[in-house]
Amino acid sequence: MKMKNKCSFKMVLYELRNINGNFMTHFFGIVFPNIMCLLLSKTVGSQVPDNVRQEVLTSITLSMSLVMPMAIMLLGYGALYSREVERGIPLRMRLFGYSEKSEITAKLIAHLIFLTIAFIIFSLVQMIAMDIPKPAFSSLICLILSLYLLGIIFLVIAHSFAQIFKKFSITFGVSMFLYFMIMMITGMMGIETEQLPQTLQKIAGMFPMTYVSNDFASFWQGGSYNFMPYIQSLLFLGAIAGILLLYSMHKNRRVI
Repeated sequence: MKMKNKCSFKMVLYELRNINGNFMTHFFGIVFPNIMCLLLSKTVGSQVPDNVRQEVLTSITLSMSLVMPMAIMLLGYGALYSREVERGIPLRMRLFGYSEKSEITAKLIAHLIFLTIAFIIFSLVQMIAMDIPKPAFSSLICLILSLYLLGIIFLVIAHSFAQIFKKFSITFGVSMFLYFMIMMITGMMGIETEQLPQTLQKIAGMFPMTYVSNDFASFWQGGSYNFMPYIQSLLFLGAIAGILLLYSMHKNRRVI
């Protein structure tokens, strides 16, 4: 049977319908970051002096924006795809002539579209509810690119988990643990990284989210910033995702 290697528009629509039917993706990817942002802005923002309040609110908003790629890709995609793997759906797709490449491409495009919609909703809500300064164009582009890059990396990690564990329960448990662990040590839960033990600070420095949460507010309206530690952390997380993907492919290769 000839494989369909091209990703079609219908395949992307099919994946979007799957995402739309996943309550977890909607709640953790759209509702949760908006609620957390508003709550933290009221609690933390009211306790800081007026001269630094805008910077603190900006930092909170940037931190909560990072929840979207983590929730949509790591939790949402991981939950959807692990269920498919558990039910043997990818194998059935192969039998109907759909290649793995076209299937994964459709899933990636659909999740990036949903991430874009979630970011637009998040931006509109925060513009209305939060008193944060308008960003410089370069800073906004930097944030958007960061969200997309992180989204792709977390999707690869979630895909690898699903292929390695082949069970929804284990995949979701590991993904949820990683999700909350990252949020706690990278400053996304209201706890500054500097307040953590030295060992956890070093671990947090390996994640790009740490630099977005703690540093991006300083150049939100323009200015210079040393991106090297942030780029190194992106490369590190991308390397981890690549290693997991290679391991999952090795584990699932056909025995000839």
